[in-house]
Amino acid sequence: MSRKVATITLNPAYDLVGHLPIIELNEVNRVKMAGLHAAGKGINVAKVLKELGMDVTVGGFMGIENQDGFQQLFSQLGIANRFQLVPGRTRINVKLTEDNGNVTDLNFSGFEVTAADWQQFVTDSLTWLNQCDIVCVSGSLPGGVDTNAFTDWLTQLKTQCPCVVFDSSGDALMAGLKASPWLVKPNHRELEGWVGHKLDSLEDIIKAAHQLHDSGIAHVIVSLGEKGALWVNSTETWLATPPACNVVSTVGAGDSMVAGLIYGLLMRESTEHTLRLATAISALAVSQSNVGVTDRTQLAAMMARVELKSLN
Repeated sequence: MSRKVATITLNPAYDLVGHLPIIELNEVNRVKMAGLHAAGKGINVAKVLKELGMDVTVGGFMGIENQDGFQQLFSQLGIANRFQLVPGRTRINVKLTEDNGNVTDLNFSGFEVTAADWQQFVTDSLTWLNQCDIVCVSGSLPGGVDTNAFTDWLTQLKTQCPCVVFDSSGDALMAGLKASPWLVKPNHRELEGWVGHKLDSLEDIIKAAHQLHDSGIAHVIVSLGEKGALWVNSTETWLATPPACNVVSTVGAGDSMVAGLIYGLLMRESTEHTLRLATAISALAVSQSNVGVTDRTQLAAMMARVELKSLN
């Protein structure tokens, strides 16, 4: 089994992560800095997969003016880099966690992608991604990328690599779902956006997840924050509940879950085992300032504390 994985991050970012007791508007807030990380959803996924022992290639767009932090990370981790450099700077996202666990994101704008840049990316990516067993496409779209063009690219990608994992939000999520990827991981609110109404109970969420599955998506995983995650496929419905954790930062928790899902699926693990693993990795992520799995013993202990329930 080749187990070749690629992650695509079209709009990466430097994450400036901080912590403070409470955000006071119109006042000076003293923030304890937790870290500055070269990140972006697909890059977070790749970092976790690499630490789990997978060979990963990353791609997407990157601003040429402040690429050094990313290049250093890829070199340090031994991750193959197929990012396309474009004029401008990669954006900075400020993520502030309060004592009560609330997270406030301040996402700045970054580079713009031209029509020529996009066409080059489409041509190049469809050439090398066809060698992969799973391709993960994560995150938002940078300025200049048309949502219809994104849907078309994702549809073409499926013909090259049928196992496309997709995790996004907003307009990018809606555009990507039109291509019916193999696996998607919306959160509760994003699923509400797709179905068009509030989902006030677990039964409502399960029903909507089945609707999304019936639209042509093989695996629908709905992340429910501290309440865990729901997995719906053609034969099974599972609910995973993580143990209570000391929240340092929720940044990258969803990406960590995606990495766990990909790892379990590539290793041909059962749905039950894969969801347990993914939930445990996500739970570990919230207890640290950056994503990653550095202690397998700690991961095994967390897996043992995840509660799983079949809802078939």
